[in-house]
Amino acid sequence: MSDAPDDRAPLDAPAERARRLADIEELRAAGVDPYPVRFDRDRTLGELRAEFGELEPGVTTDTKVRVAGRILLIRRQGKLSFATVRDQSGSVQLFVSSDDVGGEEAHRQFDRLDRGDWVGVEGTVMTTRRGELSVNVQSFMLLAKALRPLPDKWHGLSDVDTRFRQRYVDLVVNPDARRVFEVRFAAIAAIRRLLEERGFVEVETPTLSMELGGATARPFVTHHNRLDLDLYLRIATELHLKRLVVGGFERVFEIGRVFRNEGIDTTHNPEFTMLEAYQAFADYTDMMELTESLVVHAARAALDGSTVVDIRGEAVDLAEPWPRVTMVDLIRERVGVEIRPSMPVDGARAVLDGLRLPYEQRWGAGRLTQEVYEELVEPHIVRPTFVIDHPRETSPLARAHRDDPTLVERFEPVVDGTELGNAYSELTDPIDQRERFEAEARARAAGDVEAGTVDEDYLRALEYGLPPTGGMGLGIDRLAMLLGGVTSIREVILFPTLRPEQ
Repeated sequence: MSDAPDDRAPLDAPAERARRLADIEELRAAGVDPYPVRFDRDRTLGELRAEFGELEPGVTTDTKVRVAGRILLIRRQGKLSFATVRDQSGSVQLFVSSDDVGGEEAHRQFDRLDRGDWVGVEGTVMTTRRGELSVNVQSFMLLAKALRPLPDKWHGLSDVDTRFRQRYVDLVVNPDARRVFEVRFAAIAAIRRLLEERGFVEVETPTLSMELGGATARPFVTHHNRLDLDLYLRIATELHLKRLVVGGFERVFEIGRVFRNEGIDTTHNPEFTMLEAYQAFADYTDMMELTESLVVHAARAALDGSTVVDIRGEAVDLAEPWPRVTMVDLIRERVGVEIRPSMPVDGARAVLDGLRLPYEQRWGAGRLTQEVYEELVEPHIVRPTFVIDHPRETSPLARAHRDDPTLVERFEPVVDGTELGNAYSELTDPIDQRERFEAEARARAAGDVEAGTVDEDYLRALEYGLPPTGGMGLGIDRLAMLLGGVTSIREVILFPTLRPEQ
């Protein structure tokens, strides 16, 4: 075995792995289990720092502790050895001398540990002359031998594909990766707390469904062998959640995975996490207030009390009131053309022709209006904005607008050119809903693979009576991107979808 493990060995270096395999054989021959069943620690490293972080330099205590962590650095300096170990809560230095660890042989065995190994130690708390909080090791135990060397401490893990494919390594060696996921987890926890404080009940709805609905997207299809039945992986949780409102649960929410058989890019992953919440006796204005409150609450929890994020080099305070602007007005302001769902379809086509935007002949004026917005307006929205009053044609589950039947009471919260979610005053009329479902089914039969089907059971639920309801969906991954300051959705999903490894 080497007495000085190479801290700069490349990832998966065959020679280094072979050396560590030999170490394991030697340990087992000596009666040492390199993968023991347990180690009882009495505190985390974060708790150790909280308890003793104010010790003056050069202090030796009699307080004995049992801690454990992964070795990130190990070095010998004369008759002393130093190692940095980290657990989920923090890191601390191990201080090893032959006199305290049980003699030269025990010291030599400690020095034969490698970066990446998990170790448990017992010792006393101290600080070095430079003030570094340390554990003066009296005994130690190898908890898991790492066969593969970590990336070198100087360059970390920089290859993007390897980072996402081997997230377990990324989290060990890249502090920013851990920071981003800490932001994500804190935001989700804060969202749950706020919803529960407002009387919402968290529920679980089916992942497999016989009908396709709740959003416009291409589904994943699977097969149930026993029932000999094709099923869809859910593209949204909406229709089941609204069934629960029919059943008397007036405020419900779910944070769960949804699946859409779409492309992969910086803002799309085939499976992603969505919050959906539904509130009886509310409309889309209530959902705007709820959405804004959730984002601000999540930001404060994830950013140590701050609500300011950087967007395209601009400091944006999420706590400032979000403007509410109609889609038609945004098009007029940004593009300088007048197009709306209520105009004749020939006139709407002429607008797109003038803008040199392609379209399909089956699209009505509403879909054409949305195309102008999505192509020429949305990418330029930087600050948080509620884009309200969408075309009825593109919103099969939203209530018709109280002032314009060609629109619906729907909004999307848009930040940095990307919608964070979707929300509306829910359609509660079962007759109107059937007409829209049937229009979706006709579009699907005509070749629109993203159109929905007729969900007869949901229509039956509506016929029992859905009270006035507001509903909203918020993309957790995109919110985490905003709060974490990253530009790719793969940075905020622990195990994103990737091409097969070559």
